[in-house]
Amino acid sequence: MASTSHTIAAAPTIYGGRKPAALPSLPSPTLLRFNGGSTRRFRFLPKPIRSLLLPSSSSSSSPAQNAAMAAIFFSAVSSSPAFAIDTAPPPPPPVEAAATVQANNPFSQAIQTAPKPQANAVDLPESSQWRYSEFLNAVKKGKIERVRFSKDGSVLQLTAVDGRRASVVVPNDPDLVDILAMSGVDISVSEGEQGNNLLAFIGNLLFPVLAFSGLFLLFRRGQGGAGPGGPGGLGGGPMDFGRSKSKFQEVPETGVTFTDVAGADQAKLELQEVVDFLKNPDKYTALGAKIPKGCLLVGPPGTGKTLLARAVAGEAGVPFFSCAASEFVELFVGVGASRVRDLFEKAKAKAPCIVFIDEIDAVGRQRGAGLGGGNDEREQTINQLLTEMDGFSGNTGVIVLAATNRPDVLDSALLRPGRFDRQVTVDRPDVAGRVKILQVHSRGKALAKDVDFEKIARRTPGFTGADLQNLMNEAAILAARRDLKEISKDEISDALERIIAGPEKKNAVVSEEKKKLVAYHEAGHALVGALMPEYDPVAKISIIPRGQAGGLTFFAPSEERLESGLYSRSYLENQMAVALGGRVAEEVIFGLENVTTGASNDFMQVSRVARQMVERFGFSKKIGQVAIGGPGGNPFLGQQMSSQKDYSMATADVVDAEVRELVETAYARAKHIITSQIDILHKLAQLLIEKETIDGEEFMSLFIDGKAELFVS
Repeated sequence: MASTSHTIAAAPTIYGGRKPAALPSLPSPTLLRFNGGSTRRFRFLPKPIRSLLLPSSSSSSSPAQNAAMAAIFFSAVSSSPAFAIDTAPPPPPPVEAAATVQANNPFSQAIQTAPKPQANAVDLPESSQWRYSEFLNAVKKGKIERVRFSKDGSVLQLTAVDGRRASVVVPNDPDLVDILAMSGVDISVSEGEQGNNLLAFIGNLLFPVLAFSGLFLLFRRGQGGAGPGGPGGLGGGPMDFGRSKSKFQEVPETGVTFTDVAGADQAKLELQEVVDFLKNPDKYTALGAKIPKGCLLVGPPGTGKTLLARAVAGEAGVPFFSCAASEFVELFVGVGASRVRDLFEKAKAKAPCIVFIDEIDAVGRQRGAGLGGGNDEREQTINQLLTEMDGFSGNTGVIVLAATNRPDVLDSALLRPGRFDRQVTVDRPDVAGRVKILQVHSRGKALAKDVDFEKIARRTPGFTGADLQNLMNEAAILAARRDLKEISKDEISDALERIIAGPEKKNAVVSEEKKKLVAYHEAGHALVGALMPEYDPVAKISIIPRGQAGGLTFFAPSEERLESGLYSRSYLENQMAVALGGRVAEEVIFGLENVTTGASNDFMQVSRVARQMVERFGFSKKIGQVAIGGPGGNPFLGQQMSSQKDYSMATADVVDAEVRELVETAYARAKHIITSQIDILHKLAQLLIEKETIDGEEFMSLFIDGKAELFVS
């Protein structure tokens, strides 16, 4: 029943001007109250219910059945918690009128023929559980005053004329209700969470009608176009896909400032102008300057682009609207464009403000670039976005910040001045930035005194803010697993290796022969890397299986080389020699017949570096300073299809010959180092077999004792 209540007056005119003949002989309810409220008529009830109350003259029902139905209706209503019957004795009709009504009333005649209740209660069962036959006999003799059915109708509780109570298991008897009604027994239904049977009956009748009516309205509104209730409108209809009530998050104050963002000093400096304009717009408008309407934050995943956008809004103290670009795209064409309009309308109402669109490449990709045509829905969405950012109406006071890690696939119209005027690169943090990020993510963690953020930062080159946060969280989990009270440097080191190479397999079954082979393989990598000039120092060697690797050799890359991205030819040649050191050590110690497939990844790395040196870096004398076979084609095609061969078969033969020559040179250098320093190789492998893990300091002590010299080409 609805929360609003209604009152139904039970006057003779309630029944549509037709007075039912059975009404005078039934209990006369004056008011049928639906929890109180406005007055309505019985004609608003569903037709099936009215047909029970108001039998037409053409009905084939017998007078006894009509009387029973009416009695059931009023007795069920009187027992419902949602209904209340206020009975008041009507004024006594004239004797002539009463006699006339009773003479012409089949209901009255039927009830008058029913047996009258008897006051005595002899021959009634003494138990609290009656048989159904005993119950029927008592009803027919008039010894039952009232019955109360359970919600499912399987059990009833009776009250006899002498006050005793008993329960009866009711079989599927369709004549029971008629017998009770004809005998004058008061009928009720037990209350429960699902209401009474009458309400359930009404609900079952109304549900199909309401369902079909709702579907009809949905289709009518869906065909109405972009009107107030259409899919493109701003009205509140069932088919109003355009307005998104939960997609766009509006935050009046983000609570994030630039002090909460570490490791992105250059990006914060560029975004400071946006903050200054939002705080002091007159300073720029007085000089005729216009602040950029949009800033595109570009950087690898996890570098803090979203956090920077929230910090800009927090510093400026303006509302912050955030959403993901994928939320604009829907199945129906035009819905995304409608959501873009809705977003900017909300933003303009709160201007000045910041709108942040995350992963904008989901809708901002180049239009018409896919095979067989573009996605119409996505293209309409980006067209609407372009118009909102710099169109006829403009968006004064609304600054759009967007983030992506794929700026190369964005549409050129989106990147032109007037829309996204500038691109702010949010790159991976340097050593100093990683130290600050580690300090931020270490708040609230119990750290031991031996934890040195500087050393951790130098061991994590290329890590983003999200990577460092994950590192500290994994270290805390390891410390809790080991029942420690503090996080030490060992937990952080183990967590770092777990992230890079996978978890340790300490319980893996490894034979002594395989353990020895892995020890010599990793010792070969470390030995060649340590004796190569200007190469990265060895940080750790382990023969404990991790992930898919049987052993690992960790090198500490140069921070300057990673920051600049510049690699010399000698460094790349050294890198190939180090990668081949493991296979060379296997061949020298175990022979060509006993080498394994453990160097497969090493060969892939060597081949990739050698081919890039020839095709892209100009390190081949025969090819010269020419870039061939570079990436090309459509960025939306597969990688295999996007690689174009822009050289002849003769040039391909030359490239293959140059690649093979570079690999053979690196192999010869690695073999020379292994054979010349075979004693250090044996000592290092034996130490690995005993300890399984060696750090960089212990490794360097072997070279100092062995007086090894760097390789000279």
